[in-house]
Amino acid sequence: MIAVRGFVNARVGVLGLGRSGMSTARALVAGGAHPVCWDDNPDARARAAEDGFTVEDLRTAKGLACLVVSPGIAHLFPTPHPAVRAALMAGVPVDNDIGLFFRSLAVSDWDRFDQPPRVIAVTGSNGKSTTSALIAHVLDSVGREVQLAGNIGRGVLDIDPPGDGDLVVLELSSYQTELARAMTPDIAVFTNLSPDHLDRHGGFGGYFAAKRRLFTEGGPDRAIVGIDEDAGLFLAGQLSEGAADDRVIRVARGKAKGSAWQVLARKGFLAEWRKGRQVASLDLRDMQGLAGAHNHQNACACYAVCRSLGLAPRVIESALASFAGLAHRSQFVADHGGVRVINDSKATNVDSALQALLAFERVHWICGGQQKEGGLDGLVAGLSHVVQAYVIGQDAAAFAQALPQDKVQICGDMRTAVAAALGAAQPGEVVLLAPAAASFDQYDSFEARGQDFMQCVAAVLAKLNSGSA
Repeated sequence: MIAVRGFVNARVGVLGLGRSGMSTARALVAGGAHPVCWDDNPDARARAAEDGFTVEDLRTAKGLACLVVSPGIAHLFPTPHPAVRAALMAGVPVDNDIGLFFRSLAVSDWDRFDQPPRVIAVTGSNGKSTTSALIAHVLDSVGREVQLAGNIGRGVLDIDPPGDGDLVVLELSSYQTELARAMTPDIAVFTNLSPDHLDRHGGFGGYFAAKRRLFTEGGPDRAIVGIDEDAGLFLAGQLSEGAADDRVIRVARGKAKGSAWQVLARKGFLAEWRKGRQVASLDLRDMQGLAGAHNHQNACACYAVCRSLGLAPRVIESALASFAGLAHRSQFVADHGGVRVINDSKATNVDSALQALLAFERVHWICGGQQKEGGLDGLVAGLSHVVQAYVIGQDAAAFAQALPQDKVQICGDMRTAVAAALGAAQPGEVVLLAPAAASFDQYDSFEARGQDFMQCVAAVLAKLNSGSA
């Protein structure tokens, strides 16, 4: 656990008592503070009280030194939570667990280390989970002490205090980067930007601003930026003093341009360019855990981090090849007579679903759920890869209307869609769950949706294999 520093004997409000909130409360106690906890859910309040924490309505709480807000609670858009508004009106600083982590990580013991621990922080719209897990996998594979935390894995305050030369990899969402009062990563990664969570950030500009704070608040020693979208291209330009500035590594798809440090994905290969010449090339085509151009781009970001840490290209290549993939993110589920089944339940927005479609030539596509704002126009480039779409969820009818009518079958539920897709798919084709929608109409989370998909696949395949379907 990382003990929170700076609040000895102080009352600190903790708003939201999920995983990060309870982790924060424990870390505050470890640092000598007195957490005052609140959640709008009475069951969560009761659990906190049972654990011995003070529970008090933070809308009227007095004498707080700080208010720590969990990521799911609005602090500005679309409207601040009443407890946040009360804190701001009283002049109480508002922070989150990420801010507390960065202000509390370094301790006096570090003076004895040969090499201080380093933090690698990854943000972006899509690919940040895979990129974070991939970085941790490569570093672990080469014998480095590494912990994975944040929006993936453990809560940031739950990790063990890092030792001499240890590494911490954080996946950070826009909800986390937007509010943290301190962010000082050694290496920061920006994967890409596409419309998401726009109501929470007051529009696309606010969403980009939330991501950008990771690079501007603390000034990482090295920034790795995906430049295929205008937002990333602009960010790289803002951070760099010129083409020779090696503090910025640009990640892109396509050919090298200029003399800046670049890591590029093209036709299944990764290429590193420095000062206008290629210095390394890796073949990604047969790496099953990194299927598709979007995962090749994730591999480029990981490669750039590892090169920044001094790893050799061939060492990185060997470790990348052993990556099995991340659950619910282009996850290989089964092969039925030459039909591959892929679970990409994490593809909750249009852009991530598009990348999943583009990764395969002929797709039986299971999609739908709770449709997000913005429509499905962004999927057009991937529809030529779709043999048939099988639509599920509460917005199935509206979802289906936005797709080519000769390619749509409304199924409603997962079991029906899986049975139809597996029944129709031919050898060489892919059955792909990439919903392009939120899961909350039918499931508690995208993980629950992906798990149900895999269970349905297993049940349907058992029937097909027994000849009873």
